[in-house]
Amino acid sequence: MAKVEIPPYAELQSYADVVKHLKNRQKHLLLGNGFSMSYDNNIFSYNALSKFIHGIKNKELQQLFDIVNTNNFELLMQQLDNAAQIAEVFGADKKIVKKIREASETLKTSLIEAIKELHPDHVFTIPENKSQTCANFLNSFLSQGGQVFTTNYDLLLYWVTERNQLENRVDGFGRDVEETDEWVKPEDMNVSELRWGKYKDIQVIHYLHGALQIFDTGIDIVKEQYTSEHWLLENIKARMEKKEYPIFVTAGSGKDKLTHIMHNKYLSFCYETLTAIEGSLIVYGFGFGDYDDHIIKAINKASKKRKDENGNWHMLNSVYIGVYSEEDYNHIKQIEKQFKVPLRVFDAKTVNLWG
Repeated sequence: MAKVEIPPYAELQSYADVVKHLKNRQKHLLLGNGFSMSYDNNIFSYNALSKFIHGIKNKELQQLFDIVNTNNFELLMQQLDNAAQIAEVFGADKKIVKKIREASETLKTSLIEAIKELHPDHVFTIPENKSQTCANFLNSFLSQGGQVFTTNYDLLLYWVTERNQLENRVDGFGRDVEETDEWVKPEDMNVSELRWGKYKDIQVIHYLHGALQIFDTGIDIVKEQYTSEHWLLENIKARMEKKEYPIFVTAGSGKDKLTHIMHNKYLSFCYETLTAIEGSLIVYGFGFGDYDDHIIKAINKASKKRKDENGNWHMLNSVYIGVYSEEDYNHIKQIEKQFKVPLRVFDAKTVNLWG
């Protein structure tokens, strides 16, 4: 596949140029933290949920993270819960069991504090013009059969698509009617919470690294609905008390992230969907950092020609990466050879994302 020469930074095309060039071709969207930072840089300028792990003032927890060799808080929480139960079964010293449970509670409390920092009250009062402008941007992909992928686990994407009731905002979750031995009126039927899988065949929104509203119950992947920040936090606390934890991939190498992804049925489905897209991929707010090689691998896999059951060939033809600065531009130039698909770069500042 012939490479496309990336033009000098001073000659970058605008987002409008990209849209005009692609016209009615199939296009998908990959969002990174820049999506949230462009709404409010003061709130989303750092990765609170990754940093909170390293900021916990608890010697035992820090040692446990080192022993387990992971930043996957979900895994560590589960192991702490299991360790406490095992210790009790074998009659371990009550002081040890207490310390294990205290460590688990510290981890849970720190998570809630990080969520509060990441979602101050005013995030949920986004001005209507900002919300609508963002919805229009997202809808330019969703309404044309495009897929939206995000590595963010904050609530902005979920909140905007729900507030604006975008018609094609399918994220794979839905409710099932609970079975009963007795006949009941349709309006009196009990329905389940939002479970993942019911609509995965038509899913178009994918949280590649999980999200705060998505939980693993041990049996099902479920989504928490909310009406305000207060209720969201209360619901998260309640689920965590039931040993259900938000699914998200925290800091770590690309290999560690991919391992986490492949051990979760929801995350692996989203990742595999990315590896099978065709047409063009537009990247906004995602910098392809040192620990994002798993995303590059997915893009490269999508660029390989595939034949369907009807004998038609499919492949990802091009990737358009938005950059905010010359420094970002130079970084993309440095890693260009890692991609097996033609790259084009555009000026991310020309995207009218929040109005």
